[in-house]
Amino acid sequence: MGRKLNAAQKEAVCHETGPMLVLAGPGSGKTTVLLCRILRLLEKRLARPREILALTFSKASADEMKERFQRAKGPESVSFGTFHSIFFRILRSKYGWGVERVFQEEERRNVLRHIMEEAKWDIPDMEEYITQFFSQLSLMNSELESPKNFEPIGMPVEEFRKLYNAYERYKERHEKLDFDDMLTLCYQLLNEDAEVRTYWQGKYKFILVDEFQDVNKAQFECLRILAEKHRNLFVVGDDDQSIYAFRGARPDFLLHFPTLYPDAKKVTLNINYRSTERVISLAEKVIGNNETRFVKNMKGIGEEGDRVVFFLAEDMAKEAECIGEKIAKLLDEGVPLTEIAVIYRTNLQGGAFARELYKRGIPYDLRDNSGNIYEHWVAKDLLAYLLLAENEESDGGLRRILNKPKRYIGKDLLAEAETMPYNLMRSLFVCPSLKRWQEEHLENLRTDLNHVRKKSPYDGLKYVRKVIGYDEYLEEFAAYRRTSAQVLWEIADEIMETAKDCANVTVFRQRLEELSQQVKEQTQKKDQKRKGVALMTMHGAKGLEFQAVFLPSLVEGVVPHEKGMEEIEEERRLFYVAMTRAGEKLCLSAIKKRYEKETKPSRFLAEMGLDAEKFFT
Repeated sequence: MGRKLNAAQKEAVCHETGPMLVLAGPGSGKTTVLLCRILRLLEKRLARPREILALTFSKASADEMKERFQRAKGPESVSFGTFHSIFFRILRSKYGWGVERVFQEEERRNVLRHIMEEAKWDIPDMEEYITQFFSQLSLMNSELESPKNFEPIGMPVEEFRKLYNAYERYKERHEKLDFDDMLTLCYQLLNEDAEVRTYWQGKYKFILVDEFQDVNKAQFECLRILAEKHRNLFVVGDDDQSIYAFRGARPDFLLHFPTLYPDAKKVTLNINYRSTERVISLAEKVIGNNETRFVKNMKGIGEEGDRVVFFLAEDMAKEAECIGEKIAKLLDEGVPLTEIAVIYRTNLQGGAFARELYKRGIPYDLRDNSGNIYEHWVAKDLLAYLLLAENEESDGGLRRILNKPKRYIGKDLLAEAETMPYNLMRSLFVCPSLKRWQEEHLENLRTDLNHVRKKSPYDGLKYVRKVIGYDEYLEEFAAYRRTSAQVLWEIADEIMETAKDCANVTVFRQRLEELSQQVKEQTQKKDQKRKGVALMTMHGAKGLEFQAVFLPSLVEGVVPHEKGMEEIEEERRLFYVAMTRAGEKLCLSAIKKRYEKETKPSRFLAEMGLDAEKFFT
């Protein structure tokens, strides 16, 4: 199966019975170890093919593992699957459920949309809200929490519970279940039904788990029950690459494995076959600052490699320009497009690099298609202000921003104005029930719009946010939603960034439409083979590798991210994952200003021994 196994890999492969923890650093050949171990179990007749279960997290990983196993002449009856597919198999064996019972993603989103529309919920961002609800529902289920005790992020508790109850009632009435139910119902079944438990515990003599650092509580509890009889639980993972806390995955189960299984053997795969010594050494310096971890002392195979490059740019646009130049140079040197990646902390950062590569005619792939920022409700609000400033008869624009910030124009007054024969602004002024203080708010709005009309789109948006008070509205909205205003401000910042150099509102509107179209085209390419430079988040980069990697905007508040400051070890793990995607070339960069605000260099730069402070002063 490729190169010869090293001593640590051999030790893991030759382990026979009982629990084992394999700590597998980046690029250390963990999949090879898993597959060789299965082949050896069969060769030594320690198990029959159908008594072996190999678990991983994504269908793509399970399929790839199975394909590699069969190429190595492994028998077909070994089970390779995701946690969800195996747990559903257990449920189906008991209840006879077919796949038609399982909600598809769009189907369950439609159900929630319908529930909210029927209840007449006034939500400015319904799609985003639905995404947030399902994300929090998954977190609750993965923690085996009850809705009574669960505190959701991003929405009021009462709203979450109301939606949860309506959604559960719908599932019950229509005899449906979703992916979360596969975990929670399987846990209940294994816990409560002795006959089922005994059967499945006897069925799988050896259980092997890949990416063990990503398990959540529900998955781990099911796993623990399944492995109870034979105790041949072989788990492979890296606590330093545990980056999905927002999904309920945490490194605790891996870190506590030796406590839960005191007789477990432990081996560390600490030779990285992917990266050069320079990349490995810097990554080790950073991750060594985490206190809650297993020390691995990763090393390479002796290739020192190119020097790691660092540069400082004035702002994000200049940084993207410089990275665009460096990518063009790499392409001239013969580095394939698909071997280059720009890896950033948040989705919002991708826009600057997409714009720069598009300008240069360099193909790119946006790997994380989580929403179209140019069609976000904040983008629509900001555009509505500019359109209304240009044309007071833009009724749609006025309806959109009328109470953003609060101007206390209620639904009744709005309904009254709708009956008038004029445009909406004029109609509001002539409504008999209009109070004097409401009139003052409308007059102030008119005055403000007059100021905005005289400015460029960029300066106009700055006025809308800082003088009219749109940023304060976003802060109030975020407080109500139990989330951070920072994310909303950053969306507004990014939209403003696209307004730079736009001569007028028409040009700005066209630019938003063009950028939105580019994102849609990228989304359509989702299932196709990627052909361009990869633009992706640190979360999306896990498990991938590239010849050349760029890590931009390494400043406090971005890397580590503002919202991750309380979980600094997770932020450090995320940065470590990003660094270790690089095989030969790694380029780090920072910016002096971000959205016109001064920045400080990321603490991670100092941790790797780079005195970035001197570049900033």
